[in-house]
Amino acid sequence: MADSQPIRVAVSGAAGRIAYSLVFRIANGGMFGPHQPVALSLLDVPEGLPHLQACELELRDCASLLLADLTITTDPRRAFEGADWIILLGGKPFSPEHRNRLELLRLNAPIMVEQGRAINQVAPTARILVVTSPSNVNCMVARSQAPGVPESHWFALTQVTQMRVKGLIAERVGVPPSRINRVAVWGNNSENAYVDLNDAVVDDRRALDVINDPLWVGSLTATAAARNDEIYRLAGTMPAGSIAQAILGTVRSITTPTPFGRWFSAGVVSDGSYEVPRGLVFGFPLSTSDGLNWSIVPNYYLDETGRQRIAANVAEIQHETMAVNELLGAI
Repeated sequence: MADSQPIRVAVSGAAGRIAYSLVFRIANGGMFGPHQPVALSLLDVPEGLPHLQACELELRDCASLLLADLTITTDPRRAFEGADWIILLGGKPFSPEHRNRLELLRLNAPIMVEQGRAINQVAPTARILVVTSPSNVNCMVARSQAPGVPESHWFALTQVTQMRVKGLIAERVGVPPSRINRVAVWGNNSENAYVDLNDAVVDDRRALDVINDPLWVGSLTATAAARNDEIYRLAGTMPAGSIAQAILGTVRSITTPTPFGRWFSAGVVSDGSYEVPRGLVFGFPLSTSDGLNWSIVPNYYLDETGRQRIAANVAEIQHETMAVNELLGAI
């Protein structure tokens, strides 16, 4: 194992199912690789403390060589202090019982306010991935309470949709998902996200030509969006493992140089690119040359349908911000 300082990772909502699927993978190299030590800090509300304590015991039982330190707490400031990465999972999840996105925002935004303020006080250099539903606007709420954190350090999860689409295409054309690249997911982390295959490839061939089925492509977004309900119907719970995998993949993509001609998807603070208003947290195709500084893929061709879908996602996010507008004055 390399002799290096541990990367400090804080996870809120750590007593939940997604966190349970996530933290063991982080402790065993799934986020930063097999030679990078990590220090984990797990946060939840007091009612979740017994689950945190049980998780702590299991993590210690694993005796991972990469887990340099482990803290459990119900205090956001203690959890986030000195963190390099913060994964915000706390709050009510999107589910059949909580399907209304505006209702979820009203429930979860106060949590983002508290946690954003804590981040501003004790972890202003951290990078933050917001998963709490609805993630784009919750990211904006947390950011509004943390003016000391650079805007380039804020991310919202969109990679679940990207992974699902790649998996569906792989199944359709009979190849491993690793051979599918350049799928772009634009906009809101919602059922209306714009899944863009116009530049996607299977190996070096245009994905749309390989699929060769416009009707199937036309239903792809709806098929991916219905996956949550399908899993809930079968298991009685919302997906956790795939969301955990998307979290790992997003952080790896941000911290690892992007191969030439490739990109990844995440929600970031818009700089005005592609006519998305500045300050809106919006999903874009992204790349990084050094694993430290990311950029929105430039000069991406959008047809009229693409421009309309992006505009619809802008309108949806703006509509959602109205539900918590009183919390966004700092943006």
